[in-house]
Amino acid sequence: MFSGRGDDGELLPALRAADSEMSIGAPDGILTAAEFASAAAAVATDLRDQQVVLLWSTSRLTTMLGLAGALAAGTPLVPLNPKSGPRELEHILADVGATALLAGAEEQLPQQLAAVSRVAIDPAARGGSLAAVPVDRQPALIMYTSGTTGPPKGVVISRAAIAANIDALAELWDWTEADVLTHALPLFHVHGLILGTLGPLRLGSELRHMGGFDPERTCEAIAAGATMLFAVPTMYHRLAELVERDAERAGQLSRARLLVSGSAPLAAADHERISRCCGQSIVERYGMTETLMISSTVQGATAPGYVGFPLPGVELKVLDDAQTEVPHDDASIGKVLVRSPSLMTGYLGLPEATAAAMPDGYLHTGDVGVIAPDGMLRLVGRESVDLIKSGGYRIGAGEIEATLLGHAAVAEVAVAGLPDPDLGQRIVAWVVLDDGAEVAAEELIQHVAAELTPHKRPREIRYVDALPRNAMGKIQKQRLLHA
Repeated sequence: MFSGRGDDGELLPALRAADSEMSIGAPDGILTAAEFASAAAAVATDLRDQQVVLLWSTSRLTTMLGLAGALAAGTPLVPLNPKSGPRELEHILADVGATALLAGAEEQLPQQLAAVSRVAIDPAARGGSLAAVPVDRQPALIMYTSGTTGPPKGVVISRAAIAANIDALAELWDWTEADVLTHALPLFHVHGLILGTLGPLRLGSELRHMGGFDPERTCEAIAAGATMLFAVPTMYHRLAELVERDAERAGQLSRARLLVSGSAPLAAADHERISRCCGQSIVERYGMTETLMISSTVQGATAPGYVGFPLPGVELKVLDDAQTEVPHDDASIGKVLVRSPSLMTGYLGLPEATAAAMPDGYLHTGDVGVIAPDGMLRLVGRESVDLIKSGGYRIGAGEIEATLLGHAAVAEVAVAGLPDPDLGQRIVAWVVLDDGAEVAAEELIQHVAAELTPHKRPREIRYVDALPRNAMGKIQKQRLLHA
């Protein structure tokens, strides 16, 4: 049986190990390690001489095979969100200069991709032995990520960065070939593609992708033997609602060895509900496309609102406006900077943007946070929308959101600052109420003033039916600010 947490010289040793007992499953089938490796080798053969290739990233085996095949071919891969609009697809095509596109034979592709040569992925194909993928600084992935301004930028991620990040998480989470991972994350983001797919392929753990998220099926997958679950907060919210009303499902979820949440903050109420019903503490991790994973809590040391300690090999600092590290007092707010072996190589074709993001070797994340006395990081939010400067105070939107979520009537909330002639910015909260709930705006305002300090209270409450979110469940505050 394959044993070990990766190999310093090879990215996917578990796939090439003759004694590997792993298997990889998705809605379109289950393959043994040997079958998966041979099918990926067939993809690699089809990609011979391609410079850059696109991947139509659905939640199927074909996407996983395309990923492994491109890595084995040494061809940088650009994952595409199948829900991308015409303008975004046209931008990526022009920016990256791809000559081919990987997709399942049955996929219907948009007209914008018609001019790109299509390479069909067949899970039943067999192509012999899979070539070793060296761990080096060569590009593995180019992942497009949207910023606050301008079109999406291509983040170049090396094979060495991927290996370093997976190995750091394996060390922290005790992730081994004995684990079985289940998730329903999309395969065009770091969370689902690198952690949720390349993690098992590197470490030798079994993988079961559910295709789409359903709380009942998630509990059933864990009852059937899955030891790890990767999910985002909206998924855990639905799981919390389920286990509160269904003791059998709570018992199933409690069998997991590790529950991991990421991509957005997890509400303290959902932490508490799952802990109370299942005896499970949810591990939160923090990362971004440019850095991969930065920090994580660990079982037994989780704390709602905190994203943990830096991963092994990661250097993290929080600086104030004077570029001085803030005291570890869980109150002083600063900008989060990161340096690690998992940093991006840079933004594709944008040397000035790369230099601006990493002027001193540290990636300036754009996040703001505080450090607790024990060294744990708590994020306040994004500098662009979550750091509010009101009445001479620097205020983090995150703690106001957490406080409002503690009110029994509030289901979801987003807080940001809007221009104000007197205060500079006034604090505004967009609130989604629980079904059937009613509460006066003044009651919510006073709830915050009583729990925090008066200057942190919202000056305005706006009730909405839903908050705008992206595919990973992150609230898109810019859409609220410009609505």
